[in-house]
Amino acid sequence: MPASGVSTEAIAARLSDLGFLTRVEEHPRHMTVEAEMPDEVSAETWREVLDAVSAADQFGLLATSLNARTVWAVVRKAVPTTGDVGGPSHQR
Repeated sequence: MPASGVSTEAIAARLSDLGFLTRVEEHPRHMTVEAEMPDEVSAETWREVLDAVSAADQFGLLATSLNARTVWAVVRKAVPTTGDVGGPSHQR
């Protein structure tokens, strides 16, 4: 598994260990982890959530007017340094 997948799974596992249901999605250039946050979260749990998502390249909290809160993290995939860098249409 590429490093991005390992990092993404580690973040998801840590959030799951805290009791949150996580979603992991793979995209062409990155992977994402999302977890719904309950209304009541202790300060200690918030610290652990922040510690978990700080391993990502980007992270944040989405809060809506419906009181739904989702913590998210993005882990970029490594760019290949040799070989099929540009894809089939860029090969010569």
